[in-house]
Amino acid sequence: MSRRRVSYYFDSDVGAYTYGYGHSMKPHRIQMTHELVTSYGMLEKMHVLKPPRCSPAQMTAFHTDEYIHFLSRAAPEMTQEMNPQITQFLGYPDDNPPFDGVFEFCSISAGGSIAAARNIASGASDICINWAGGLHHAKKAEASGFCYVNDIVLGILELLRTYSRVTYFDIDCHHGVEEAFLSTERVMTCSFHKSGAFFPGTGLRSDQGKGKGKGYAVNVPLHTGLTDGSFKSIFEPVASKILEVFQPAVVVLQCGADSLSGDRLGCFNISMQGHANCVKFFRDRNIPLILLGGGGYTIKNVARTWAYETACALGIEDTLGDFLPWHNHFECFGPRYRLEVATHNADDENLKDNYLDQVRTNVLEQISRLQCAPSVGMHDVPREDVGTHLGMVFDDDDMDIRDDLDRQLYEHARDAYNQIPTSGSEEEDSDGASTSYSHASSQRGPPRHKRMSIVTNEWHTLPSQNPVSSTTKRRFFASTGMP
Repeated sequence: MSRRRVSYYFDSDVGAYTYGYGHSMKPHRIQMTHELVTSYGMLEKMHVLKPPRCSPAQMTAFHTDEYIHFLSRAAPEMTQEMNPQITQFLGYPDDNPPFDGVFEFCSISAGGSIAAARNIASGASDICINWAGGLHHAKKAEASGFCYVNDIVLGILELLRTYSRVTYFDIDCHHGVEEAFLSTERVMTCSFHKSGAFFPGTGLRSDQGKGKGKGYAVNVPLHTGLTDGSFKSIFEPVASKILEVFQPAVVVLQCGADSLSGDRLGCFNISMQGHANCVKFFRDRNIPLILLGGGGYTIKNVARTWAYETACALGIEDTLGDFLPWHNHFECFGPRYRLEVATHNADDENLKDNYLDQVRTNVLEQISRLQCAPSVGMHDVPREDVGTHLGMVFDDDDMDIRDDLDRQLYEHARDAYNQIPTSGSEEEDSDGASTSYSHASSQRGPPRHKRMSIVTNEWHTLPSQNPVSSTTKRRFFASTGMP
């Protein structure tokens, strides 16, 4: 295997931000990862870059103007003032606090993913890494699940300037990103995540896209206790089939580490090697690849795994010693100062009643029905914003259309969030998908102002707010000329 050209994006400021005392999300884990990468001597083997900060104008390629305008002014004092925009734009505020420097933190994360996309598109690198990225829960006009700006969507939009087809794989324990590309055949999304009453409650087998995008959203809901063997037995055949049928020009892999064994918010039983197998799978197929971070809340295991996966990208994972080298955060990795994430003895619920075999069969059948890669004719790189080019954003003269699009996207996200479990046994639909958790579009459950917490996986009632901006408000923000 020839060594691939790797670019690594890191901003030393990222580890200084904090969501607040006791919060599960700790940006410091990215600094810990970097220290471990440095101590293993990997920086000399790849192109190390400081990403440019993402501007508000770049963020509005996907997010609404008013949401980014609010985010740029967000501060901890807003919670004390009971600012009504808190629940409008930040959803459940305990998960998504307006912490000091939140906008700057998001600009680092999103800037790295956009820069990685441009790097890959230019042909300068074969693999690009941005461990500060992968924040896949952020919605068009609302923060969610510790995520404020969806760097993944912004990065994929940048890739679509050059590539006709992009595939996004997500191995985080939580489902995300899919809704931004539900109606396009140019982006195929594939998510391996925890099923059932688990944040954010989306990603059913029956959710397969709509319109032109029907069939191009692949969801693989899995049960508690997923092991390396079970994960590999479904990931590799599904990923291979997608590469065969869809023939993407580039792959984006979100390496959320909350799927690791022992994670504070996860429930799988995957080792560091089992997680990294996904990175090696794509590396060995010589396809342009972007690696992003994501979830992960037992931070010493996050740092271990992302450092190891950096070595996998470089093709030097076999040269790393089992014991961690001394570095500035060495004491954080006790009591076992080893490059490993140990699994535990727990039942793999996926092996019961042939569940894993059924899901694998159903997913492969879905992909096979696509028959061939979608045809995309020759196209110029659009001069306008890519979101505009794909119909996600419109010119000022089409303000009513923009408002309607915002409303539709909000309603889809609201319906997905308002999904609730039903009583009774699970049933199988025509695709073999579990229907025990029906979509809220067909079953209206909790009030529309409820949000699920990523920490507790419970619904919380928020003050009733309407996140959809009025035409007047939309025009006001469009006329402010945000930088």
